[in-house]
Amino acid sequence: MRSILLLALIICGISSYGQDLTGIWRGQFRQQDRVLQLMDMENRYRFEVQLDQRGKAFNGVTYSYKTTEFYGKATAKGTIHTGTKKVYLEELKIVDVRMRSGSDACVMTCFLQYSRNGKEEFLEGTYVSMNTSDSTDCGRGTVFLRRVQESDFFKEPFLVKREAEKRKAELAKAARPKPGPLAKNDTVKQPGKPVQPPAKPPQKQPVLPTPAKPVAPPEPRDVQASTVPSNLEREPNKPKAPLVIPPVLKNRENELVKTFSVNTREITVSLYDNGTIDKDTVSVYLNKKQVVNRQMLSLNPITLTIELDEENDYHELVMVAENLGEIPPNTSLMVVKAGNKQYEVRITSTEQKNAVVIFKFEKEK
Repeated sequence: MRSILLLALIICGISSYGQDLTGIWRGQFRQQDRVLQLMDMENRYRFEVQLDQRGKAFNGVTYSYKTTEFYGKATAKGTIHTGTKKVYLEELKIVDVRMRSGSDACVMTCFLQYSRNGKEEFLEGTYVSMNTSDSTDCGRGTVFLRRVQESDFFKEPFLVKREAEKRKAELAKAARPKPGPLAKNDTVKQPGKPVQPPAKPPQKQPVLPTPAKPVAPPEPRDVQASTVPSNLEREPNKPKAPLVIPPVLKNRENELVKTFSVNTREITVSLYDNGTIDKDTVSVYLNKKQVVNRQMLSLNPITLTIELDEENDYHELVMVAENLGEIPPNTSLMVVKAGNKQYEVRITSTEQKNAVVIFKFEKEK
């Protein structure tokens, strides 16, 4: 009994600190390299983090990998600020690494922000890195992680232990006897003064209303002349082509995710799978016209070039989930290149909701 009580106190103590990051987070980190950007090359790595939070602090491990070119595992520690939900994650020591000869291993320090969108939880921010051999700068970049249930590798022993603790606490809670309803004969009557029924008010004789005199109906009005404005009557009837909206845009909710204001007429949009490659398939509509039909998201981008012409400075891009992949919902990473500037935004869409991104041209002042 004491062990169950102690376990419950531990779990309550963790929840009292706010957000519990214990679990598996997976996504990617991207190194900011100006030379690679000019060469139109991506320097993107997969990233998985497994954490065990106790109070405001946590320990864990990280996995960094990129196909067969690189794999590294490191121990890590960090903290979360209960008010701002800012997360500090520091890799401590590399415990396993496989990479090409002549390469150096680096450890990362991440500055992340926790956020939640419905049932989805995210950690995103920036990182800096240091060479483990000579402590020189290894570069910096951006990090994006999403909470997932399964690992690309295996669950660390501390996660297996925490899951067993949670199951034990749930079983203990379910085993507690619940008080049953009182039987009819066990009803406890509270003493009190007898309540006297209210006296009935004296009945009054109903007063009959005086019949009203019949009123003549109003003269009929010319409805068409009174409801149609005169300026519209004078305009000629001009045929107007009906606006055909695809059913997938008409029948689903369209949620605005981001509005980009750019100062260049040509922009490039690249779409990647955001995290695990789980066969997410999307269609894309530009100004309600389909430009991508049922393509699967992966590490290789789906690329679009959009021209913001002189007559139309406003363009609407809609991401439609054709399926939810193996791990719902349908998630992607959008990278927008506008001149010498680059932006990133994550996209989440479902079979009930589309994601909308708007591009507006604004002349540079």
